[in-house]
Amino acid sequence: MSRILLLVAIITVVYILLQRARNLPPHKRRAEYIKLGVGVGVAVVIFLAITGRMHWVGAALAGLLVALRQLGPTLLRLFPMLASMKILGGQTPAAGQSSTVETAILRMQLDHDSGELQGEVLRGTYQGWHLADMNREQLMELLAYCRQEDADSAQLLDSYLQRRFPGEAPFGDSGGGATGSGANLDRKEALAVLGLAEGASEEDIITAHRRLMQKLHPDRGGNDYLAAKINQAKDLLMG
Repeated sequence: MSRILLLVAIITVVYILLQRARNLPPHKRRAEYIKLGVGVGVAVVIFLAITGRMHWVGAALAGLLVALRQLGPTLLRLFPMLASMKILGGQTPAAGQSSTVETAILRMQLDHDSGELQGEVLRGTYQGWHLADMNREQLMELLAYCRQEDADSAQLLDSYLQRRFPGEAPFGDSGGGATGSGANLDRKEALAVLGLAEGASEEDIITAHRRLMQKLHPDRGGNDYLAAKINQAKDLLMG
């Protein structure tokens, strides 16, 4: 009877953890599924060992598997090549220069080389989600939330939607003016917008501004909000 109760408990825990993993943002599910798989394997080994159906070698292998999982972060630090190959959950660091614009709800990054926009949700129902993992229905739901909570976030998301769905019908009023609140931009944020580090020279600022405006100016298919942010960043840094 005790064995049956143990098996039922294991199945219940696995089910709860599986539902929890499904509710995570898509880019985090893979790591959670790996953890769940390791946990299930260990639980099965323990159950078989308790019931006398597994040799001690199998139990030792299960212990080694757990140890390897725990040592994963250490291995990544010791062997950077593993991280570049995305082994044990490592991620390839992004190459090239990028700009960051952050609002109350969104953090958006622009790759200077490709002009690609990538975003992450910082607050709300989709907190932790990457915009690239969201379908249009989810994005429109997020846009409605942004319009209610923060005008700058709505305009920033509208910038992303215009680039992701070019040529489609307008997404409507973003809930504010075209430029947002430039008064709230500080030096650190201005450097992030232009993709520069502290100590950047005047020439660096001008070059970064020109390069970004070539990609984001409204006359070149860009967006008013992002172009205004870039101009604000340059004005602040240039004094």
